[in-house]
Amino acid sequence: MSIIATWIVDFFISMGLVVGGSLFGGLATVLTHTRPPMTTMLNLAGQLKIWAMVATLGGTMDTLRVLEVSLFGLDLGPLARQATYLFAALLGCQAGFLLIKWLAGSEVF
Repeated sequence: MSIIATWIVDFFISMGLVVGGSLFGGLATVLTHTRPPMTTMLNLAGQLKIWAMVATLGGTMDTLRVLEVSLFGLDLGPLARQATYLFAALLGCQAGFLLIKWLAGSEVF
């Protein structure tokens, strides 16, 4: 898979994890009548960002192994590539968070 295709896939996976987790968490509070759904969705969106990044990158061990091998082997190509994948996942998480904030009627910026 090309680097750009991987960026796009990472972006949308992390965005989908944040949006999907928040929406289903909000649905759970609607069904149980325990908390306000919009507040729950906003809280979940903020909490799921880091987990979405970890899940998008396939777990931390593979990423850490590439970082270790490239850093100690003085091969900075894989290190830079992993950094761009991490950045794409971070952008996807933030986009999902902003989408949930917009859906919840909160001020986006």
